Amino acid sequence: MTKFLISIVGPTAIGKTALSIKLANYFDTEIISADSRQFYKEMQIGTAAPTLEELSAAPHHFIHHKSIHENYSVGAFEKDAINKLDALFKTHNIVIMVGGSGLYVDAITKGLDDFPDVDSNIREQLNEQLKNEGLTALQKQLKELDHTSYNTIAIDNPHRVIRALEICIGTGKPYASFLNKIKNLRKFKTITIGLTANREIIYDRINKRVDIMVNEGLLEEVRTLIPYKDLNALNTVGYKEIFKYFDNEWSLDFAISEIKKNTRRFAKRQLTWFKKNEETIWFDYLTETKEIIQNIKENIEHD
Repeated sequence: MTKFLISIVGPTAIGKTALSIKLANYFDTEIISADSRQFYKEMQIGTAAPTLEELSAAPHHFIHHKSIHENYSVGAFEKDAINKLDALFKTHNIVIMVGGSGLYVDAITKGLDDFPDVDSNIREQLNEQLKNEGLTALQKQLKELDHTSYNTIAIDNPHRVIRALEICIGTGKPYASFLNKIKNLRKFKTITIGLTANREIIYDRINKRVDIMVNEGLLEEVRTLIPYKDLNALNTVGYKEIFKYFDNEWSLDFAISEIKKNTRRFAKRQLTWFKKNEETIWFDYLTETKEIIQNIKENIEHD
């Protein structure tokens, strides 16, 4: 029988986790997370990772399985997740994948793109430029060299910006021109379910989620991570803003407002990324689960 991966995508705070658990329970299967921020066990509140109750409601994989002190690339995740899927498909015909990290989702469903080798000195120079001139200068450079990537990658992530720039500079071609060239064959078929809402609703849900994070102890969580704030895993929304508060650069109210603003920007980029997949079946976030299940079953039966 054909094996199916049900991939649930959509902007942050739209309800992907809740749907994934309902689907996992209905199909009596397990969940793979493709949320790169939720890999790290030290980052619970600020990443809106599944709660202990949610984790116990269905078997989860790739949640808090790494430490912020470990380097964990999308390539390593692809290898680990495919191995896990191979194992899960021995006892399940359907597996659920959920996550808002578009690159990590694509790594599993399509395979990573093949990039040419470039001079390592370019990355060193870009890291030095980041240190001296800041991220904004690199973002501006990327916008000039590759407007497509500027609008689709995680532009607030220095690692992603530098990766795109080093390809642009090293090859003389846009980073985006190397995307989607070679696809790795998969032993399963993917049905992608997208959750969405109008922008005002998405933004309101994000704002409320940030308030909940603060009430649940975000400041205390970030405080324990201050000694490690320069680690790449912590250079992310929800943490970097609070670090500025603890460094007395920002007021707490302003830091919280920046988390909301940056998360809204992130959600906008997520939708831009996920809308590229024309095979995604989109549902309003209030759609009854039974309707989504029926759609999935029909897609499987008609395959």
